Amino acid sequence: MTSRTVTPRALPWVVAGIVLVALSLRGPIIAPTPVITEIQSDLGLSAATAGLLTGLPVLLFALVTPLASKLIGRLGPEAAILICLTGVLAGTVIRSAGPAAVVLAGTVVIGAAIAVGNIVVPVIIRRDVSWRRIPTVTAAYTAALNVGSMITALGTAPLAAAVGWRWALAAWGALTVVALVFWLGVARRRAGTPTAPRTSPAEPPTTTGASGTTRGTGQVRRIGWWLTLAFCGQAFSYYSITAWLPTLLADTRGLSLAASGAGASLFQVAAIAGALGVPPLAARTPPWVPVAVVGALWITLPVGLLIAPEAYLGWSVIGGIAQGGGFTVIFSVVSRIVRSDAEAAATSARVQGSGYLAATVGPPLVGALNSVTGGWTVPLLVVLGATTVFLAGGLLAVRETRRRT
Repeated sequence: MTSRTVTPRALPWVVAGIVLVALSLRGPIIAPTPVITEIQSDLGLSAATAGLLTGLPVLLFALVTPLASKLIGRLGPEAAILICLTGVLAGTVIRSAGPAAVVLAGTVVIGAAIAVGNIVVPVIIRRDVSWRRIPTVTAAYTAALNVGSMITALGTAPLAAAVGWRWALAAWGALTVVALVFWLGVARRRAGTPTAPRTSPAEPPTTTGASGTTRGTGQVRRIGWWLTLAFCGQAFSYYSITAWLPTLLADTRGLSLAASGAGASLFQVAAIAGALGVPPLAARTPPWVPVAVVGALWITLPVGLLIAPEAYLGWSVIGGIAQGGGFTVIFSVVSRIVRSDAEAAATSARVQGSGYLAATVGPPLVGALNSVTGGWTVPLLVVLGATTVFLAGGLLAVRETRRRT
């Protein structure tokens, strides 16, 4: 790990570091949801205020992302990773102590810290991973995000039953401590080893892509904007479905909250298969095929719930595969088109900043449409529109990567 593109022997350590970070980038947001009623009762929170425990971090993603890009450019990726992990750990401790205002303050710290991690991980992947392995490492990162969510979703309630919700939320800081120790070691090794800058491991120094095209700043920017459109559709759909699928199933299928929650959990678990399935598909097909397949799966979720809601378990799995694959597709392209750490941070910030802003709009809009119409047809049509936006943006981005300039 002493050069810009690591050796094959060092690659597993790079992947391990990325996975350790990823385990702390979504779990802290999901952790309060299984014990939200206990938190409300203990702190005297309204339903709207309790919703901020999961809504605030996503809003912070959108607000802090531009600053995160500048931070990475000024201090470097390793320092940014350490700031991210320290912030997540501090926010986890703060959120687990004190009255409602302190809990919300800790939530803000967590959201701001994770925003830095969201941007810096694609920079690390671009810098340290050869272009042929970028989709695979991005898939491992995406899968680890979902594993972190799954672990905290399944483990928080039993922990809370044993030690109370405060200690249950604080306990997940142990994952962050492990990642922090690992990256402190990485930062020490990097600090003691001078490195020669490279244009990009994702593309040769001439920025010639696999098709023989020469990619300039303008083309990279255009690709970035198409990816931004795709990620807006991805994030809007993911957070809307995550927020409302249990309620939708309870309303339309007459399920108990526990049963609807279990059915909706397939949407999160199946994302691991989607993330890990994209790289082998991309290796054997033209670049547009993974985007088209993932987009078709995304579209199948709202269409399936509209025309055959009784098959909701299948639609949840299909949608989960789509959301895991969609994240991998988008950020694999980001890592492969950029030519420097600065460009990686700027492009990732633009894509994620806009996408997470769309994510903050999605759940309230879908919920409002359900309240106004008294049903789920219109909300699902809106989600269908968002998934179509993902497909269109992704295909246009891939087409742009194949153009000559």
